[in-house]
Amino acid sequence: MKKLLGNRLLALLVKGASITAIVAVASTISINAQAATMTENLVQNYAAAMKASANSQSISQVSSLVSDDALISLSRRGKSTSLDKDAYLKLLQNSWNDTSNYRYDISVDNVVITGSQAKANVTTNESWVKNGQQVSFVTTSRVTLTLSTGNAVLLRAVSQVAIN
Repeated sequence: MKKLLGNRLLALLVKGASITAIVAVASTISINAQAATMTENLVQNYAAAMKASANSQSISQVSSLVSDDALISLSRRGKSTSLDKDAYLKLLQNSWNDTSNYRYDISVDNVVITGSQAKANVTTNESWVKNGQQVSFVTTSRVTLTLSTGNAVLLRAVSQVAIN
């Protein structure tokens, strides 16, 4: 009888330890998922996705690459303006509506990663035709990208715009 009781107690302890171990593993996985880190690959994926989205003139795809909390500061010839996500997307959509033959290219360098964010130098080249005239913009920016649902999205940009 004592041996049977001892075996049941041991089985209960093992079973309890297994549940505890499972909970501990699940907690660790949850913490690791929350503490995801930015990578160079995610930054490059962001650039490729932004290029494809802009060239296809998909405002919804561009929107998914910009944080809801984004702030974009643009400067040209000593004048500056700051745009939130909605204002940026509206400006982009209006530009696409008023032009033809839109082309977008992006390059990223000097990436510095800290936890769930990356800072990088970004150069974009945009060109289009408006009123029969070819227009080209080169924008150089220092951007901050942050993780959102496992992908890099634009959080901040401080940009200088030059029209060629």
